[in-house]
Amino acid sequence: MALALQEAEKAARRGEVPIGAVLVGADGEILARAGNSPIAMHDPTAHAEILVLRAAAHKLGNYRLAGTTLYVTLEPCVMCAGALVQARVARLVYGADDPKAGGMVSCYHVGSDALLNHSLAVEGGVLAEPASALLKDFFKKKRRKSC
Repeated sequence: MALALQEAEKAARRGEVPIGAVLVGADGEILARAGNSPIAMHDPTAHAEILVLRAAAHKLGNYRLAGTTLYVTLEPCVMCAGALVQARVARLVYGADDPKAGGMVSCYHVGSDALLNHSLAVEGGVLAEPASALLKDFFKKKRRKSC
């Protein structure tokens, strides 16, 4: 999760919402790491989670990422939660809850409600305080600039 926080900090420095993700293989190898990039990439789907799934799938030559664990600083949205199911990610570890748009626990239960063809283990609250502080600080600075 510390590496995901580093990616979130990099995203913040680029002016992106500070969310970072790291995908780790079953053997502990880091397959991919990224921070949010929808602004820079002009792509509404360029969330950190999607970027690491794409990079890891390309690296492994397989769109199925069975046995992997995704570490991400904020609870994934519904789009990203759906991508985790499609990729067959085994486990999600996230930092801060997202009470407004969380797709795993806060608003929806994608991947753990037994309604889809794949479910994954979900653990939240890991390094939640620094992840949440990074987001709050980012938006506080953004609001100051817009005044």
